Amino acid sequence: MAKDIELDALDAVRRPVETANGLPNAHYTDPAMFRTEAQALLMSTWAGLAVTADVPEPGDAVPMDFLGMPLLLIRDKDGDVRVFQNICRHRGMVLVTEPRKIEGAIRCPYHSWCYSTKGKLVSTPHVGGPGHNTHEAIKKDDLGLVEVPSHVWREVVFINVDGTAPPFEEVHADLLERWKEHDVPLYHGGADSTFMLDVGTNWKLAVENYCESYHLPWVHPGLNSYSRLEDHYNIEVPGQYSGQGTLVYRQLRGVNEEVFPDFPGLSEKWDEGGEYVALYPNVLLGVQRDHAFAIILEPMAHDRTREHIHLFYATPQTDEGMRAKNATLWKTVFEEDIGVCEGMQKGRSAPGFDGGRFSPVMDSPTHCFHDWVAGRLQAHG
Repeated sequence: MAKDIELDALDAVRRPVETANGLPNAHYTDPAMFRTEAQALLMSTWAGLAVTADVPEPGDAVPMDFLGMPLLLIRDKDGDVRVFQNICRHRGMVLVTEPRKIEGAIRCPYHSWCYSTKGKLVSTPHVGGPGHNTHEAIKKDDLGLVEVPSHVWREVVFINVDGTAPPFEEVHADLLERWKEHDVPLYHGGADSTFMLDVGTNWKLAVENYCESYHLPWVHPGLNSYSRLEDHYNIEVPGQYSGQGTLVYRQLRGVNEEVFPDFPGLSEKWDEGGEYVALYPNVLLGVQRDHAFAIILEPMAHDRTREHIHLFYATPQTDEGMRAKNATLWKTVFEEDIGVCEGMQKGRSAPGFDGGRFSPVMDSPTHCFHDWVAGRLQAHG
């Protein structure tokens, strides 16, 4: 009976936006549902993990957790960014516990099995007994680190944990085409261009809030003073991404009216245009003429999310004061969203709430995301 009720609720989510319900409370408050969604929405798709600037130089390695799974982000000796399960193939010991430079090999602190930065098992000390570093039963070629499929786009490192997703370029061909003018080098602004927000909300509510511009007049009055509600348009590609765009993007200016350099080769659309999309499941992207950003949502629990924000520019060297000012402006905007996301999370504990309704005009990007979630869960079974 409970299963039938859940299926009926998901069917209601997938109705046309005019009559659809939002996702039921359990999708935000139930730890068991959080685990189910981890498999159906995050591990079987191309989810965001990090940015390439986290490992800027060959040999740089950063341990990370993804839904409780220990992973190792590393730039190998040839400069390629890779992701491995951060465990030794011998006894499952965690290999790297703090960010560091791998000068030679990745050495397990337990029994000193060693791996190259490309994941190959290269050394097994005393595996055949004292002074015998090989054994016919231990085949090194079969015991390299477990690599997680990864793909880099717009300097975001995406991973497909279970290896079942089609190629990234195939899954997200539409957005790659839509933003092909922005297919140019991106330069991370550095330490003053990244920050993290810890939000007491389910990660999906962060996506839902980002998708729409409906809340601008009340939650972002400063932003709305020059980029009004009526200056925005909806962006929706079912099953892939949704969000909103503005027709009146205004560049940040310094004390002497200086601006950041533009990305090369952009058409007139981007003179005053900007677009902000949620690339399902957990990456929020923004593009404008002179800088871009990526927000990677890290689901920590059913009611807690870390937002990792990174700002990118068109040139490797930009004015430090301007970068700091820009980061402060965006941090202010994103902090303004915390209260409503946490308020919606608290509201999902009200048993009478049935998922809510959508404004057919203003909320359709959010409904697009709900429809994707419900469809993935139905397919997952």
